[in-house]
Formats: sequence, structure tokens, C-alpha cells
Amino acid sequence: MTLSTRGAAKAPAVLVLEDGRSFRGRAYGAEGETFGEAVFSTGMTGYQETLTDPSYHRQVVVMTAPHIGNTGINDEDDESGRIWVAGYVVRDPARIPSNWRSRRSLDEELLRQGIVGISGVDTRALTRHLRERGAMRVGIFSGDALAGGALDDDTALTARVKEAPLMKGANLSAEVATTETYVVPAVGTKRFTVAALDLGIKGMTPHRMAERGIEVHVLPATATAEDVYAVEPDGVFLSNGPGDPATADLTVVKAVLERGTPLFGICFGNQLLGRALGFGTYKLKYGHRGINQPVQDRSTGKVEVTAHNHGFAVDAPLDQISDTPYGRAEVSHVCLNDNVVEGLRLLDRPVFSVQYHPEAAAGPHDAAYLFDRFTSLMEGQRA
Repeated sequence: MTLSTRGAAKAPAVLVLEDGRSFRGRAYGAEGETFGEAVFSTGMTGYQETLTDPSYHRQVVVMTAPHIGNTGINDEDDESGRIWVAGYVVRDPARIPSNWRSRRSLDEELLRQGIVGISGVDTRALTRHLRERGAMRVGIFSGDALAGGALDDDTALTARVKEAPLMKGANLSAEVATTETYVVPAVGTKRFTVAALDLGIKGMTPHRMAERGIEVHVLPATATAEDVYAVEPDGVFLSNGPGDPATADLTVVKAVLERGTPLFGICFGNQLLGRALGFGTYKLKYGHRGINQPVQDRSTGKVEVTAHNHGFAVDAPLDQISDTPYGRAEVSHVCLNDNVVEGLRLLDRPVFSVQYHPEAAAGPHDAAYLFDRFTSLMEGQRA
């Protein structure tokens, strides 16, 4: 990504998809050029959490809600230390934010962190295009990137977009994960110790565990099984993260399964568990992204409204119990929109996972019970 430094000037901008479709608008945030995978998010709120979610690394996010930036940016709601999206697409950005916690506008924050965006785009048409054709590579160009008449040369810009790397086959966890282990202390009395493998973890996730008396040791994505068990964990957690799960190493996951340590995975962690159990993974046409996805817990029949951010899914049978190297497994949760696998559970070991985000940042709190379920597994193992 290259940038110019024209500040808040609203220069012409163009968004170009790899299939040649283009959308013209105005620069939003930084000017320059950026490339990534075009995806859309249906959340009407929580844009700050979306922007700072490491799972969005190398993705250009299209917001389906038309008015974005109303509440500005605060200093409390970031899910990591920086914005991770490769680019940002909105229809009608708020001119003046209004919220008692706001410290600056969204436009100012995008500019400060060098995130190239575009506004004034018909995001309804763009979203429909992505739903029909699927997520694809995209470029946003503005400022100096459009010098010499490039604004009107879609063919040349499309060729540049096609040079960008694909999301399929991308191994990205190590690019977003911590490089050093850190500890999130338990709130109140310490009850358990958990080793959390950071594959792109959101800040609220270890906090949710800490609220339940869990001391969380967050380890790099490159941690070994020896590193995991050096903290003497009562349980192991596999976090969310970006990229293609088919590229990830499964050594640690299999070691945890062999030892029978309570294991809880979310999102990317769910996909790694699925692969370790012998299931395949595949790329969804356009993925699930937003905070309004209906999921059914098949053990209770309860329907939860949940927060999602995934472009890959586990290929496991919905209608039968499967035999795996680690005992019997079943699909525990399913998306009611499209029957995508949204959770796995081992029947013979204390292991489960979900494809969505129970930390609810930002999003509904329907799935918070999953952290209690993890706690119950550790209690049972200790007993």
C-alpha cells in the first residue's frame, strides 16, 4: 500500500474489482492505493471493533449499513493495537461524530493510520455484486495513484488488482499474532489457567475469560506444544484469525487432543480443530460477516444471534456422528441462513468449538454462555 499526505481533501477515488466492475466515489481516510479481498459486513454498529479485528487482515471491508462514523472513534473499544482492514468502503460517512466517548472522527482515524478508503459508493449494488459473484480481489485508488488519467483507465487498474495475492492459500496468522507471550490476569480469585494460542485474537476474548476467574497466557501463533504446556494450563484456547485454515500447522492442536486437555476454539480455531479431526475446510462464496447471524445450538435447540467474521468453513456431515482419531465428533451448531457448520463437539473428550465470536465485541451477548461451558469442562477435568 502506498499513500499520499493530502490530509482530509476529498479527492476522486475509484474501486475496481478483479472482474472489471468499478465504482467511483470520493477518498475517505488516507489517499493512495490499497489491495485486498472485497468482503461485506452487515453490522449496523461496532465499526471500530471491525476495523481493529485482526481477522480482517488483507480484506477490504464494504459496510452494508449506509451511514457509518456516527459515533466517531474512542480510546476504549479497539480489539487490537491497530486497524487491520486493508481498505474501507462506505456509502454516506458521518460529517460530525456525536458520542460522549468520541475522541476523533472515523475519517481522521483512518487517515492517521494510513488506511485507504472510499465513500459515496452504492454499497447496495456492490454488496449484491459480491453476493452473486463471490468475494474477490479489489483495489481502491485515489490521489497520486490516479495521476495521469488513471481514474478513467479501468483496464489498467483491473490488471493491477489481479496481481494481488489470493486469500485462498494465504497463511496470515503469524503476521497478526503477538510475538511475545503475555498474561491477562484473572479478575478476582484465580480459578484456572488457560493457554490461548493467538492466531489473531481480539482483546475482549481473554477479558471474557478473565471475568470468570481464568488467568490467560496468550502465546504466539508459532508456539510449540512444549510452550503451551510450560504454563501448566487447565485448558487450551484456539483464537480467531485471518487466512486459509488449510495452510496452518496442526501439531499443537493434535498434541492437545492426544493429552485430553479441555479445548475451546472459535472461528479460525474451529477450522483448525475440524482439520485435526480429519474434516476438510472450504472457502465460502462470500462468507459471514456481521453481528446478526442466526445460529442454532443443536444440543438445546436454542437459536442465538451471533457475531461472525469468516470466509472459510468446516466440511463436516450435519446428519451423523463421525468417528475421528480422537473419538466421536458431531456438529454442535449450524447457521440457519445456509446450513454452514458453526460448531463442533467431541463426545469422548472435553473439546468443542464454534465458528463465531462469543466475546460479543461488538455484537449480541447470546453466546456468552460458551465461556461458562469451557469453565465447566475444566472443572470436570479437575474433578
